[in-house]
Amino acid sequence: MDVSSSNMSQQAQKEILDKLGIRSASDVTNESSDSLGQEDFLTLMTAQLQNQDPMAPMDNGDFIAQMAQFSQVTGITEMSNSLKAMAEEFKQFRIGSVTNVLGSSVLVPGDVTVADQNGELHGVFELEKTSIDTRVNFMDAKTGEQLDVKSMGPQASGLIGFQWTNLPEAYKDGSKEMKVEVMVNYGEGMQSLQPNLFSKVIGAEVDKNTGATNLELENDQTVDASSVLRFRM
Repeated sequence: MDVSSSNMSQQAQKEILDKLGIRSASDVTNESSDSLGQEDFLTLMTAQLQNQDPMAPMDNGDFIAQMAQFSQVTGITEMSNSLKAMAEEFKQFRIGSVTNVLGSSVLVPGDVTVADQNGELHGVFELEKTSIDTRVNFMDAKTGEQLDVKSMGPQASGLIGFQWTNLPEAYKDGSKEMKVEVMVNYGEGMQSLQPNLFSKVIGAEVDKNTGATNLELENDQTVDASSVLRFRM
């Protein structure tokens, strides 16, 4: 076989492999030495053709099937590398986004909080059905002393918001914690409900193992960002 014929054969092989999406070794710059590249595949394929039984040569369909299988494996590897790169970029994006919530208030499940920058307390709770009586009790978080009671009467099902604006002076500056207790009567006596309160974000981090974003709140509470119902600047 002369040089021109050899070059034409190599060019034809390259065109076929290009159509199948298989890269040549010259196209790969940072590929590990233990991976099977195009030239390795062609070497194995050539050896297989040379050593096949001349009375029972390889079927063209089998030949194409092997090449297609190699192309599929190569494509999966490239996709995996792309997804890893996207995951790393997304992680960096989340770290940058976390800093934007510092200093803002978040609405999360909890019953202990302090007054906001306006010296007020705001929160919500959810009723699964219509109540015949609804109350919100405000107490000192440490002593349990009753500070105020907000009687809201009958309420329809759904999210119910509440606020306490005339806090005692000792609590307005946010130095003392308060506990909120929601009581509701559906017709079978009073029972407690989980309130959701606004708390200020003082720190945040991204978990290296799970990728979850954890928020540190001013009431010594740490919550997953996915549990936040609402952000407020």
